[in-house]
Amino acid sequence: MARRKKGRDIHGIVLLDKRQGISSNKALQEVKRLYNANKAGHTGSLDPLATGLLPVCLGEATKVSAFMLADDKHYQTVIQLGVMTDTGDVDGKVLEVKEVPEITEQQLASCLQSFVGEIEQVPPMYSALKHNGKKLYELAREGITVERKARKITIYAIECLNFADGLLTLDVQCSKGTYIRTLAEDIGQLLKCGATVKELRRTAAGMFKLEDALTIEQLQAMPADDDLQEILIAVDKPLHAIPAINISRSDADLVEQGQQISVANEGPAEGMRRLYHEQQFLGLGEMLMNAKIQPRKLFKLN
Repeated sequence: MARRKKGRDIHGIVLLDKRQGISSNKALQEVKRLYNANKAGHTGSLDPLATGLLPVCLGEATKVSAFMLADDKHYQTVIQLGVMTDTGDVDGKVLEVKEVPEITEQQLASCLQSFVGEIEQVPPMYSALKHNGKKLYELAREGITVERKARKITIYAIECLNFADGLLTLDVQCSKGTYIRTLAEDIGQLLKCGATVKELRRTAAGMFKLEDALTIEQLQAMPADDDLQEILIAVDKPLHAIPAINISRSDADLVEQGQQISVANEGPAEGMRRLYHEQQFLGLGEMLMNAKIQPRKLFKLN
């Protein structure tokens, strides 16, 4: 006997301004309960210390979360020089304290510039990456350290907003997979004094901006369910870089059965397409070399 779903079918994206001191999963569950949604997911964890933009996908929007995970990110961070912790942020155990040397503007600029571009970064032990099926932070809490392979990431820009009293405030634009805690530690190592993250705030993720996000308190204060519905972002909005095709009702029926359809292709010879019938988003299909589309990911929005 199939299990009865808890909650209602509701589809869309909520831009949450996550508060400090809670996990991304707890923030997600708060939004899910508020909407009484039967399914929810987020698009990239923020550490408990971190605040800022956390897009929460409800219902069928969870199917686009993988696309959003690949988005570039934008952060503002305050780095404490002269302090090293086991987690890479001030929530961790202090391992070493060093005196911060005199650092000129030129030395700092040169240091920061050395991280701009495609670089290799070793993920921290306190991360959700897995080793033999177990999350690294779970191993770290047991006192176990394992070797992690360096991964290629891209730092598009680093701007120094302020530097005083051993505190370095940076604005960082980066690719997916970038750990700001590791970046802070690497900066501290290059400056020969160590460093750890004191504050971290995500200000953008892909096309979404922090200025459009709401706190959980603001969401809870909305007077009616209609207001909560009104702020939901359409499921297909993060996919707008993918070419769109409008199809007939008969072709839509075939797509919904997972069958290929023939189309007049005006875009690239191959690749993904957004499929619509009379403004209704149906899903994603792959354009094949024989000018047919194979449905790949379907959305049930009714």
